[in-house]
Amino acid sequence: MIFPHDSTIVKTLSRLLIPVIQLFAIYIIFHAQYSPGGGFVGGALFGVSLILTVLVFGSNYSKSFIERVAFRSDGLGLMVFGGIGLLCIIWGGEFLNFAALHIPGLDTPSKRSLGIIGTQLGVAIDVAVVAISIFFSLSPQEDENEGNV
Repeated sequence: MIFPHDSTIVKTLSRLLIPVIQLFAIYIIFHAQYSPGGGFVGGALFGVSLILTVLVFGSNYSKSFIERVAFRSDGLGLMVFGGIGLLCIIWGGEFLNFAALHIPGLDTPSKRSLGIIGTQLGVAIDVAVVAISIFFSLSPQEDENEGNV
């Protein structure tokens, strides 16, 4: 069990800093084809922001939601990444050849851009979930028999 931090300054700064970290992570994910970074870095930052939430506000504050979502959505990013690749194959192209995506009204560069964003989003989801899962797996667990005498 991780206890909440007792400093008001740390809690206040974390309330301001955590959304900024998450917004920056989303920015990095969606600008993957234009700048360094992408799904791995953005997912790591997003996972770290959720871990910071648990470290500052304690495991009872957010463990019920964050841990449940992390452990239940472990393969979601892989399904997004692989699903986009399989759609490319189904529509007659090679795996992750985004020009083969049949999206009405979009030209080939727009299809490729949308495909890159989709795959990077899948990578980001997987990296964030794995980071959170590792953190909760290594954190001290409550003993269920601790309160029983």
